[in-house]
Amino acid sequence: MRSSTRGEVDPFIVMDVMEAARKLEESGRRIIHMEVGQPGTPAPAPARAALVQAMERDALGYTVALGLPELRAGIAGLYHDWYGVTLDPARVVVTAGSSAAFVLAFTALFDAGAHVGVTEPGYPSYRQILKSLDLVPVGLPTHAQTRHVPALPGEALEGLIVASPANPTGTMLNHADLAALIADCDAAGTAFISDEIYHGVHYGARAVSALEVSDEVYVINSFSKYFSMTGWRLGWMVVPEAHVRRIERLAQNMFICAPHAAQVAALGALGARKETEAMLEVYAANRALMLEGLPKAGFDKIAPPDGAFYVYADVSDWTQDSLGFCREVLEEAGVAITPGLDFDPIRGHQTVRFSYARATEDIVEGLARLQRFMAGRVKV
Repeated sequence: MRSSTRGEVDPFIVMDVMEAARKLEESGRRIIHMEVGQPGTPAPAPARAALVQAMERDALGYTVALGLPELRAGIAGLYHDWYGVTLDPARVVVTAGSSAAFVLAFTALFDAGAHVGVTEPGYPSYRQILKSLDLVPVGLPTHAQTRHVPALPGEALEGLIVASPANPTGTMLNHADLAALIADCDAAGTAFISDEIYHGVHYGARAVSALEVSDEVYVINSFSKYFSMTGWRLGWMVVPEAHVRRIERLAQNMFICAPHAAQVAALGALGARKETEAMLEVYAANRALMLEGLPKAGFDKIAPPDGAFYVYADVSDWTQDSLGFCREVLEEAGVAITPGLDFDPIRGHQTVRFSYARATEDIVEGLARLQRFMAGRVKV
């Protein structure tokens, strides 16, 4: 059967690592999961309770394409609470995870062949979704010495997508960084997309939203991380007023609506701040353990993350093959970690990402296993 070149995207390597870990668990081994950015906690209790109540009284059929009006209003209220931004709920679009938001954003903003800047290292699915839509991802190398702040290249770009806190580095853009990037994009006629799905997960100064700088941006967020609702597949985007109807038409045809059940649960999650802040305390404790324990295992080329729940490590002293190294760590130590090739196709053979989103006891056990695995290992 014939096939499209648009389907020839690279694998999402972390998902392959998850599958390899699952097979080992199926054989009876206990695997410590440091590969995926997935909280080990369930959705907040008010989210689960809201869904139970709704299932008793409602068929949970289609919602309108842009999402439940009360949820859109609740999300708009979050921007006032977190950033002091007054946001019209009409600009909020509820999506089937942030992944659907990326598809909608890229489709609404760019014609086939458009060049869109993506940071390296950066979230791998940006590149692959762009490719699948006949768009051209342009890698923008960033560096730890400059806090992984990207700069526009000499060539013209139709779009730029940045994340803060970033995956995999955990670094954040401050207000001045964002303002400069948005100004440069505005001057060049480049659409600016801000991925803010790790907002709320920070360890010092809070993350800054692009909406604090400009209304002429696309902002994408999700209930997956701070609200611990990865499998519920619910995200949202904020778009300029003039783009709402464009996005609505696309959403109607591509997705009809985001899952009604997940939207009901998300409404409950918005009122669960005490519980979500308690989760943040766990991440902070895990972060401290990682920053102390990883150097003891030999992973000493790391920078403390400002947010999210990852440590991105340079492992060039130990390997030039991060994919093979991670496979070895999984099989021999029973710890799943992600090769940097997922995030940086050029330099990622020398890096790995550790996630500390799971329970603290798993982090303690994982670090002990890594230290045993690395004991006596010779540098390359």
